[in-house]
Amino acid sequence: MNDPRIVFLGTPDFAVGVLKTLVENQFNIVGIITAPDKPSGRGRKINQSAVKKYALDHKLPILQPTNLKSVEFLKELKDLKPDLQIVVAFRMLPKTVWQLPKLGTFNLHASLLPDYRGAAPINWAIINGETKTGVTTFFIDEKIDTGEIILQEEVEISETDTAGDLHDKLMDFGSELVVSTVRLIQQGKIKTTKQPKSEKQSSGQTLKMAPKIFKETCKINWLHNIDDIYNKIRGLSPFPTSWSFIDNINETLEVKIYKARKEIIHNQHEIGSLHISKKEIKVSVKDGFIILDELQLPGKRKMNSADLLNGFSFHQNAKML
Repeated sequence: MNDPRIVFLGTPDFAVGVLKTLVENQFNIVGIITAPDKPSGRGRKINQSAVKKYALDHKLPILQPTNLKSVEFLKELKDLKPDLQIVVAFRMLPKTVWQLPKLGTFNLHASLLPDYRGAAPINWAIINGETKTGVTTFFIDEKIDTGEIILQEEVEISETDTAGDLHDKLMDFGSELVVSTVRLIQQGKIKTTKQPKSEKQSSGQTLKMAPKIFKETCKINWLHNIDDIYNKIRGLSPFPTSWSFIDNINETLEVKIYKARKEIIHNQHEIGSLHISKKEIKVSVKDGFIILDELQLPGKRKMNSADLLNGFSFHQNAKML
C-alpha cells in the first residue's frame, strides 16, 4: 500500500519525537489519539499532553477518549478509516481498537524485547546496570508487550547515562525504527519473530521486567553496594528521582538526588555518614563514597551542592537514613 492512512496513539514527549519524524517523512497521519487534558500543579491548571500540543501546532485531527471501549469513540475511530495504527507510550488497547486497521497496530517499546516488558524499561535498564538496551517494534496482541517482533535496534548505555539521557537516545533511534517499520509494512515485506508468552525464555532463563515505579521504589538503601546506589540515582534521574532521609540531628529532611558520582576507595566510615567540604557532599558507603552533585531539599529549588552549601548548614554528625 503506497500511502496508508495512519492513526498515531501516544501521550508524552517520547511519543512526540516519533510523531515528529513521521510528519517530517510525510506519512499520511489522519488522526491522533492522546490522553484527555487534566489538571496538574499547585494551581490545578488544565494541562494538555505533549502529543496534543504537537498535533495542534500541525493541525492534525485529535481524539481524546476517556473510555477506549465507548461506542462514540469507536465510531470516531472508524470514521478515520485507518489502515495502520502506531502506538508509542500509550495505555493498553482493547482488542476492538488494535484489530481495526487491515495492516495491523504496532507498538514501539524502549527495550530489546522480550526483556524489560512493562511501564518503565528505560529506568530499569539503568537501575540494573545494563550496558546496552534498545528499541523494538512489535504487533500488539492481547497481553502487554508480548506481540510478534518486527524490528529491533541495539543502543549502548554509557556508565554516566541518566534515564533522561537514555530517553533521548532511544527516542531518536526509535523514531527511525518506526519509519523503517512503516516502510516494510508498505512494501509487504514484514517478517516477524514470536516472543515467549510467559516470563521464561526458551532457555529457561527468567526475563527481566520493567514494572511501574512507585515512590517507595525510589528510596535509596545506603547499605547496598556503591554500583547499585549509583545506578539507582542515575536510573531515576530526572524523573521520578531517587530520594533519602537526612538525619540532620535536630531535624529529619527528605532530599531528592538528581546527579551523583561514585568514588571507589577503602572506607571505614559509618555507612550513610556525610562528609562535607566547602563545595562537596559525600555519603559514606561500603565501597567508597557517593558524591552528591545535584539535589533538592524540602521547600528549596533543585541546585548543585556548592550552591546549596552556600546557604544551608549540615550538622557535623548528619547522616543519610
